[in-house]
Amino acid sequence: MAEKIKSTTTGLDTPRSARTRWLPRLSPNPDAFGHATENFARFMGTPQFLVYMTVFCIVWLAWNTWGPEAARFDSAALGFTVLTLMLSLQASYAAPLLLLAQNRQDDRDRVSVRQDRERAERNLMDTEYLTREIAELRIALREVATRDYVRSEIRSLLEELLEAGDDREDGGTRRRRRTPDSTDGMPKLNPGGRER
Repeated sequence: MAEKIKSTTTGLDTPRSARTRWLPRLSPNPDAFGHATENFARFMGTPQFLVYMTVFCIVWLAWNTWGPEAARFDSAALGFTVLTLMLSLQASYAAPLLLLAQNRQDDRDRVSVRQDRERAERNLMDTEYLTREIAELRIALREVATRDYVRSEIRSLLEELLEAGDDREDGGTRRRRRTPDSTDGMPKLNPGGRER
């Protein structure tokens, strides 16, 4: 019975061949189309567009009101129906184009906000890291001897050594007392590190 089942190419699991189209499929570049709509929407928001549209309507109305009777193409008696239809058609195309431009701007704003948020998070992490490092340095510097402390300790040790040397020379009979700021009796060191 298994031998009787044959593979058929006309079953439901086989895709149909594509139909031939009379017209080619229209697939505009979305970025180019979006860029064009943004430029159009930007132009529609300028005073230049309003001036051009006003001049166009005035010329239209003047021609169809006072122009030669045979050359008029829109009747003033019917309320300039063709002009009304043209302006309605322009408005019906302008609204979706404006919405498309606004959607693209919203997408750009969303990406910009996400990048700003990521940048702010990185800055916050960097700031927290630097704060921790500075705190660790402050803690470490509390345990480090300062230059003034080391100088005062060396000065006091040097004074003790000088006093001990004076006591040996005098035989312990005369003791000199030096002030801590006095460096007159200190041995002078040359760059080689030996006493002069």
